[in-house]
Amino acid sequence: GRESVGGSVRGRHQEIQRLIGRALRSVVDLSSLGERTVLVDCDVLQADGGTRTAAITGAYVALYQGLYGLVRNGILPRVPLKCAVVGVSVGAVNGEMLLDLSYEEDFRAQVDFNFALTSLGELVEIQATGEDGPFVTGLVNDAVCLAQQGAETLLEIQRQAVETLKLS
Repeated sequence: GRESVGGSVRGRHQEIQRLIGRALRSVVDLSSLGERTVLVDCDVLQADGGTRTAAITGAYVALYQGLYGLVRNGILPRVPLKCAVVGVSVGAVNGEMLLDLSYEEDFRAQVDFNFALTSLGELVEIQATGEDGPFVTGLVNDAVCLAQQGAETLLEIQRQAVETLKLS
C-alpha cells in the first residue's frame, strides 16, 4: 500500500495539501468569510509535471465558485476574496529556464521551482530544490521573472472562468 514507502506518499500528499491551503488562505478576506470552513477537494485527473501548481490554479476557481454561490444565495454580501492566486512551475533543464515543465522536463530539471503568485503581483510561496546539489542564487531571480510571465497568462484564464461562472 501507500504507507509501505516509509510514509513518503502520505508526506508528499500532506505537503501539497498545505501548499494549496496556504495559497488559498493568502487571498481570502477571513474576517468577511466569518466562522465558516471551506473545503476544496483537488483531484488531478490528468497529470504532467506541475500538478501542485495546477491544483492551486484550479482550486482558486473552485473556491471562487463556492463563495460566489454563497453570495448568490444571499448568505454573504460579496465574494470575500482580496485577489486571485495561481501556481506556476519553473525549472532549469540543461541550462535553460523553462515554464510549466512537462513530466519529462521536471524529471530532468537540475533546479525545480514552484511558485504561488497573486494577481496583485505578490509572491505567496516559493519552493526551490537543487536536484543535483546547490545552485547559484541568480537562478531565483530568473525563475521569478519567468513565473510572473506565466502567471499573467494563467490569471487571464482564471478571470475568464470566473466570468463564465457569473453568467451561469
